[in-house]
Amino acid sequence: MSSDDPLISVLVVSDRASRGEYEDKGGPAAEDWLRRVVTSPVRITRRIVPDGQESVASALRELADGDGADLILVTGGTGPAPRDQTPEALDAVIDKRLPGFGEAMRLASLAEVPTAILSRQDAGIRGRCLIITLPGKPSAIATCLAAVFRAVPYCLDLIEAARIETDPALCEAFRPRGA
Repeated sequence: MSSDDPLISVLVVSDRASRGEYEDKGGPAAEDWLRRVVTSPVRITRRIVPDGQESVASALRELADGDGADLILVTGGTGPAPRDQTPEALDAVIDKRLPGFGEAMRLASLAEVPTAILSRQDAGIRGRCLIITLPGKPSAIATCLAAVFRAVPYCLDLIEAARIETDPALCEAFRPRGA
């Protein structure tokens, strides 16, 4: 891998994991899913921050603007609890919202658990970076990524981010003919 390869950042949002009191399982689950599905060379980084709007927004700005991430997957902080402020952080940093991502993720999750309606996953664009917020539970991360990732490579193309390819046996990326 080289520094020219697309950069995918996994941002873990967890008070306990950021303090070392809890072994994060969401970040590794997201990274493992990406390593199975994405076939093109990519760099994957992982970072943990505490819950809260400013801590998450600040990390998103650094990853998108400073590090030049093409895709950021945020795990955690999407529930209704008072410290779950990932959606508010996303609102503070994006230029455009992509509500279809959240709709598709919740619909897929509802097939597995009725409490999926409590989750506030979403997605948006900051410059040339796609940001997708996910639940923190590993099985829910896999469900949500499976529900939306077919559209991710083409979205990255449209926003002039780096091009990524996927294993069609695991996730057939959709691109219109000629794209």
